[in-house]
Amino acid sequence: MKGFRHKTRLRVRNYEVDWQGIVHNAIYLEYFEIGRMEYLRGIGYIPDMASINRGSRVVLARNEIDYIRPARFDDLLEIETKVSLVGTSSFVFEGVISIHKTKKLVAINRAVHVWLHPSGGYPVPVPQRFLRKVEKYERREIPRKINDL
Repeated sequence: MKGFRHKTRLRVRNYEVDWQGIVHNAIYLEYFEIGRMEYLRGIGYIPDMASINRGSRVVLARNEIDYIRPARFDDLLEIETKVSLVGTSSFVFEGVISIHKTKKLVAINRAVHVWLHPSGGYPVPVPQRFLRKVEKYERREIPRKINDL
C-alpha cells in the first residue's frame, strides 16, 4: 500500500486475543480508530468535547475491514492512516495494519466520516481549515467528490 505518511505502532495485548490465539476481529476496529485519532493529533486537529461546542462534530458513518491474516499476542503492529477522499460533508480515512517486523499485511480499512451540525445533527460542509491541515500534512491535494460519499 502506498501513499501513507502517518504511522502508529502498537503491541497486541493479551486481552485482545481470543480463544483461537489470534486478535479478535472487533479489536481491529479499535486499532484503526487509534490510527485515525493519532493522525488527527499529528495534523493538529484534535477533536474533543470543547470542539463539539465550537461547531465540530464528526461521526463515523461506515467502517469496512478486509481481514488478510491474523495478528497474535505480542506482535508489534504498524497502523498506517491517510485521508483519501473528501465529499461535501464527508471524508474517507483509509488505513492498513501490518506486522512491523515482517511488513506482512494484516488488515485494510475504509472509514467514512460525516461532519454534523453540533446541535442540529444534520450534515454540514467539511471545514476548509480541516482540509488545509490534511493537505499540508499529506503534501498533496486530496481528491474531491462533489456529492457525498
